Amino acid sequence: MPDTNLADPTLLKFGIGQPVKRQEDPHLLRGEGRYTDDMAVSGQAWCVMVRSPYAHGVINGINAEVARAIPGVLLVLTGKDLVEAGYGPMRCVLPLKNADGTPLINIERPSLATDKVRFVGDPVAFVVAETKLAARDAAEAVELDIDSLDAVTLASAAAAPDAPLLYDHIPGNQVLDFHYGDKDKTAAAFAAAAHVTKLSIRNNRLVVCAMEPRSAIGEYEAETGRFTLHVGSQGVFGLRAQMANDILKVPTDKLRILTGNVGGSFGMKASAYPEYLCCLHAAKLLGRAVKWTDDRSGAFMSDQHGRDHEVIAELALDAEGKFLAVRLTSFANMGGYLATVAPLMGTGNFVKNVQSNYATPLIEVATRCMVTNTTPVSAYRGAGRPEGNYFMERLIETAARETGRDAVALRKLNYIRPDQFPYATASGSTYDGGDFSALLDEALKAADWDGYPARLDASKAAGKLRGRGIGNFLECTAPPMKEQGELRFEKDGTVTIITGTLDYGQGHWSAFAQVLHSKLGVPFDAIRLQQGDSDLLIAGGGTGGSKSLMASGAAIAEASALVIEKGRAASADILEAAPVDIEFNAGRFTIAGTDRGIDIMDLAGKLRDAEGISALNVRHVFDQAPMAFPNGCHICEVEIEPETGIVTFDRYIAVNDFGVIVNPMLVAGQAHGGIAQGIGQALHERVAYSDDGQLMTGTYMDYGLPRADNLPSFGFVSHPVPAKTNPLGAKGCGEAGCAGSLPAVMNAISDALGGRHIDMPATPERIWEVLSK
Repeated sequence: MPDTNLADPTLLKFGIGQPVKRQEDPHLLRGEGRYTDDMAVSGQAWCVMVRSPYAHGVINGINAEVARAIPGVLLVLTGKDLVEAGYGPMRCVLPLKNADGTPLINIERPSLATDKVRFVGDPVAFVVAETKLAARDAAEAVELDIDSLDAVTLASAAAAPDAPLLYDHIPGNQVLDFHYGDKDKTAAAFAAAAHVTKLSIRNNRLVVCAMEPRSAIGEYEAETGRFTLHVGSQGVFGLRAQMANDILKVPTDKLRILTGNVGGSFGMKASAYPEYLCCLHAAKLLGRAVKWTDDRSGAFMSDQHGRDHEVIAELALDAEGKFLAVRLTSFANMGGYLATVAPLMGTGNFVKNVQSNYATPLIEVATRCMVTNTTPVSAYRGAGRPEGNYFMERLIETAARETGRDAVALRKLNYIRPDQFPYATASGSTYDGGDFSALLDEALKAADWDGYPARLDASKAAGKLRGRGIGNFLECTAPPMKEQGELRFEKDGTVTIITGTLDYGQGHWSAFAQVLHSKLGVPFDAIRLQQGDSDLLIAGGGTGGSKSLMASGAAIAEASALVIEKGRAASADILEAAPVDIEFNAGRFTIAGTDRGIDIMDLAGKLRDAEGISALNVRHVFDQAPMAFPNGCHICEVEIEPETGIVTFDRYIAVNDFGVIVNPMLVAGQAHGGIAQGIGQALHERVAYSDDGQLMTGTYMDYGLPRADNLPSFGFVSHPVPAKTNPLGAKGCGEAGCAGSLPAVMNAISDALGGRHIDMPATPERIWEVLSK
């Protein structure tokens, strides 16, 4: 990558490393954002889904005669109609294998259930009408003849011999019996251990609760046979491939995916849902656009949920306190169907992330992935990364207490040392670098660790319990994928970045513009970002797994280098010099040793042809970079009122190594959001089902989200060690807040409770029950 002149004042203001304000915000705050539900296509009709009120049952019939007779109703269709139209199913795409080497048992999920319903909210039909109100009335008039069956909602219960079976082809409800590690060596390590710590940990199921409910508009052009889907997503390139290849059964050029602004996703909007096919098929039949927008109650039932694991976690230590092995034995709840990446969280991501910062030589993960009569589970912020770190940190804190060791010293004893990098881990990853002990020391200092005894005495005097917790984390970002980096010098003097990641709240425009500004010296306020149109893409990994900057940022950096190569040759011709004598710095091509030169924007204009296309334009695909390893240390202090069990935060410090930071303000914001979601899981959030599979936490009256007064003021410190795995040296930050906050908060609560283990969410009721025993 070319060097930039950091003495240039605009680079000091808008370049890499500067806290540039989000360019997206004025547009959004003025209400000018365009979310899917904001759109209205001329002549559009409305779609409403008909959902199962039963968690498990056999579909005998669906009577839609009354619904079809309601004025304004245009269509009422069932799963049989979609099957006869030749559409394909949704399925898991992961090539995972059982412990015996056989592949996982996949599930081909139709967009509408045809034989059985398998969770409350399972769609069985849809209605299209002239108005949304008429469609709702008709959906309520559809009569379902379903024989209710016994239901099972807990993964471990689904494994019981007498559990109701969801599928004839899935014996025992088990789709995958995953195993990683050397079972015999791990067993030997535990047998030889001087101490073994063992915990039973429940990783509570969550509703994703994105601010914007899912919405879609389907269109169809009969003349070209081409579909268009307007939908909130995490990446249009991958969603187009899934929808076209697997579901619509058409070439990808017969489908265009358009995504505007997206009000949050956290993994949930990454893949296809049944409603999308319903809108597209109805649009084809009716010859007009069809729109669907979920309500919040529907979202609680139909949006893919997060987490939901039952884990036995074990840590073996030798007499000196060195870690010998870690072992996780788990049940992972898949829900009623297998979502696109459903088994990933409790399998491979457990493996990679339970390693964390530690030189643990043996890792064994055994996970049974089970189907149950619940909403399908898929990725939620971190997707197994926070969980792996959480299990390890709870084990370490408990082991320190059980063996009478200092928890800080125990961590330092087992850290991977700087002189050991690159370090090949037992999890199969190779860490390129880190400074874990120094980072921990910085966190202890920022949290005033040594001043804790005085604060503890003050809490005791006030009749309150106090605890403190450390949450170390190291997470492996998403696997590498090809990413587009296209740069277009427009006629109006702006430069457009086109890339396949997608902003759903992260602030891509500002960060990507900073990269381009640093590399090419293009005026910052002249840079535009275009995402969300599959017609413009030849590659694109979407946004997820904390990899956007590493992928799109690297693609932009490499594309910038290609622009400079083009510009050097073109400016040499204009300046009447040899290309070898042309230098580029801070947005200007000059003849070496002289002041003769030309600005890159002027050069782009001179090279523009009659059609307005500049010869400096570049369309580039970044081949991919290995995953990176963001890490850090969170320290939390809490007080608990014994009479009520209410937890309040006294302080919260996060020290993070995110490698090279492009925009410190955006990174701090990402950390704050992740910490808030981690606190939500730790203290408030839990999906609950009744024995017959009814969702008992289906509204915000029953499901707790953290509010502003539940959250602490966050201290944020950066301790960067640049990554060696990508051109920018970045490590990713989007999911790290959850990875550090879960263990920090729960370790602090456990400490306040005298070391007793408590599962998430640590609600006042649960804490009061622990204290009452």
